[in-house]
Amino acid sequence: MDLSTGINPHSYPLFDLPATALSRLPEAGQLLELAEIAASTYGAPSAAHVAAAPGTQILLPRVAALVRPGKALVLGPTYAEHARAAAIAGYAVAEVGDFEALAEADLAVLVNPNNPDGRVIEKAHLLDLAARLRAKGGLLVVDEAFMDVGPVEHSLAGDVGAGGVVVLRSFGKFFGLAGVRLGFALADRLTAERLDAQLGPWAVAGPALEYGIRALSDTAWQADMRERLAQDALRLDALLGRYDVPVAGGTSLFRYLSFAEASILFSALGESGVLVRHFGDRPQVLRIGLPGSEAEWQRLEGALAGWVARREDAPKEIGQ
Repeated sequence: MDLSTGINPHSYPLFDLPATALSRLPEAGQLLELAEIAASTYGAPSAAHVAAAPGTQILLPRVAALVRPGKALVLGPTYAEHARAAAIAGYAVAEVGDFEALAEADLAVLVNPNNPDGRVIEKAHLLDLAARLRAKGGLLVVDEAFMDVGPVEHSLAGDVGAGGVVVLRSFGKFFGLAGVRLGFALADRLTAERLDAQLGPWAVAGPALEYGIRALSDTAWQADMRERLAQDALRLDALLGRYDVPVAGGTSLFRYLSFAEASILFSALGESGVLVRHFGDRPQVLRIGLPGSEAEWQRLEGALAGWVARREDAPKEIGQ
């Protein structure tokens, strides 16, 4: 049972694709429709501020290359891919733990809400940082992959028109369709046009267009799912609490655990066939996603109960 990701286990309902989604090249009109719906859903100023791509992963080095390479600072700990993409684009890259340090960068990158701890940087602080970077020709990149379940009042999607800011939005995590490969860069008009030109006319595949248009338009499903995920997160917190596993943060798509016995719990769960995310450089930290079915909830509880039982029996075994 894989609980190592932050992908919604309750995916958007699959549906039959029209044959043309596979037999024809994607239509420009469909891409425009997708951009319009994405702008409305995410709060971007208009479709002209949206560049659609086959996942945000492919956007990372292209976005990093929007300004001349210099010093890139990534607010961590977070995804390793942002630092790797900046290095590919020619930057000298460092990870920093202090938000204020980002002002010294030519390219500043942060994830909001953050993965894996769920940290949120307030919008006012982000706008101030963006203005400071813009004044010297720098760029702020805000990865809002989990903002679908985050505090939208701190999203910068509506503020990209001023320039100097690129917001990344992921489709697959919240909609539970990571294999569709769809993501967006929200930026000022010229930057969005530049990214579109680099990606080319058929970057987003026909099936991804179909799923993107349908799911992003389905606001009722989105509202219901946010409520369901919030309830699931509360249930997971309660379950972990019953077995003395402290929850230190996260989002409603994953929970962040930080405690001394994290490595032991990781191994114990793995021996029960339950995979969670462990961080080699931070052995006291785990990230755990949501079970997707009642059977999975029961399996996780059984694995936690087994871990506690073995832990309680350990002193007796030593004394024998």
